[in-house]
Amino acid sequence: MRARSRSEVASLSEAHALLGLSGPTAEPVLTAAFRAAVKAAHPSAPGGDAERFRKVIAAWRLIQSHDRPLALAGPTIRPPSPPVVTIGPMDALNGGHVAVRLAGRTLDVRLPKGMRSGEHLRLRGAGAGGADVYLPVLVRAADGLSVLGDDLFMDCPVPSRLLEDGGRLEIDTHAGPRSAWIVAGQAPLRLRLKGLGLPARGGRAPGHLFVALQPSEDIPSAAEDLLVRFTRVWTPDRLAA
Repeated sequence: MRARSRSEVASLSEAHALLGLSGPTAEPVLTAAFRAAVKAAHPSAPGGDAERFRKVIAAWRLIQSHDRPLALAGPTIRPPSPPVVTIGPMDALNGGHVAVRLAGRTLDVRLPKGMRSGEHLRLRGAGAGGADVYLPVLVRAADGLSVLGDDLFMDCPVPSRLLEDGGRLEIDTHAGPRSAWIVAGQAPLRLRLKGLGLPARGGRAPGHLFVALQPSEDIPSAAEDLLVRFTRVWTPDRLAA
């Protein structure tokens, strides 16, 4: 029997997780989640990985093959897909309210904290005959953040010298500044800040924030920044005063 390659996906649950989904969902959400996941995992992307890229594609193929109807089956008439509620990472983090257009009406819907792509918002009594309506949610990248499953991803420009020599790094995150220590010659150039992903929700644990370090020659190192501040304070004009 042929051994399973590292690029293959063992189950549908693993396939959905690789696309950042909590389970089966509407086709528009599934397609958008695949596009976001394959773009983030591409080897040429910051923090991308060739093995994860192959797994994302394998996950998509597995889900597609599972959902494809049999060739001999009769035509299936599906009801219209419900509208997809698109939110940003900060909405998923903090919750709040979102405007939803449904059946010609605009509804103000409360958004709980920690919503993931593929989950559904329940609108009580909003359907025909007072039935409940369930709208799929899609979390799109915005504000320098992207979401995959429970985790957040962001880029952080870092002085090249700091990456080469190592040292302390201040990172501006959605939760405020966070400090991290860079090891000289560290590879891959990505840090994990535990617990700074999407908050716990239901049976889902809190996610993490992954920071891709981008070498930049335009950003001064901490020492250079300190020297600039010192020079501004101790100028000849200030000394004369």
